[in-house]
Amino acid sequence: MIVAVRRPHGHKPESHRFVLDGILWVSRTSAPWRDLPEEFGKWSSVDRQYRRWKLAGLWELIPEALNDSPAVPDSVQMVESAHVRAHQHAAGAKRGPPKEGPGRSKGGLTTKIHLRVNARGLPMRTEITTGQTSEYEGFDMVMADKLPPPSVLIADKVYDADRIGEKVEAHGGVPVIPMRRNRKIQEPLDTVLYAGRNLVKRCFNRLKHTRRLAIRYDKTAASFLGFIDIACIRLCLRH
Repeated sequence: MIVAVRRPHGHKPESHRFVLDGILWVSRTSAPWRDLPEEFGKWSSVDRQYRRWKLAGLWELIPEALNDSPAVPDSVQMVESAHVRAHQHAAGAKRGPPKEGPGRSKGGLTTKIHLRVNARGLPMRTEITTGQTSEYEGFDMVMADKLPPPSVLIADKVYDADRIGEKVEAHGGVPVIPMRRNRKIQEPLDTVLYAGRNLVKRCFNRLKHTRRLAIRYDKTAASFLGFIDIACIRLCLRH
């Protein structure tokens, strides 16, 4: 159930269903808000309601409710990150926290999406940072939650760090992370478990079917993260 979030003297939308459909249409097509078809309502009203729901924490509450289900397999979890190119319209946001706008890396203006998924390859937690931010910082962000700790954590070798392994083991988990070549002592890797890492790659692939995620058009981090949450909600509901 979606509850209206508006100013005390604001007008109640005629249909929240049309507003939600309009938000989903923009998310799927990545079209500007001004190009929203009239059947969804006035574009400025839909845009305003999207931001109000975001500020109210609606887009974060729904994934949390889905992850609280006992049917969610959370014993095996995976983490991964991916770069997203930023459109020129995403630049020029007001000065704020470092992660507010896209960062600069070898690929130009980019944003990095950090993702934590369960054993079914469905999103559990998402965060965004500038493109040049390390995976170590992104790992701390997606794992800093009240979600159940993993019994097995699978990740790429970019997450090979002593403190990451120690953090997983401190919660009773087993890290399945290939070691970097410069490690003096190379420990064996469970290749059977590590083969399951393709699930997080496939999750990113499905999320980027939402064109608003394939290229970042939003100036603010909150707005872009809201569209990421919407894509995650649709993916979880379909599976």
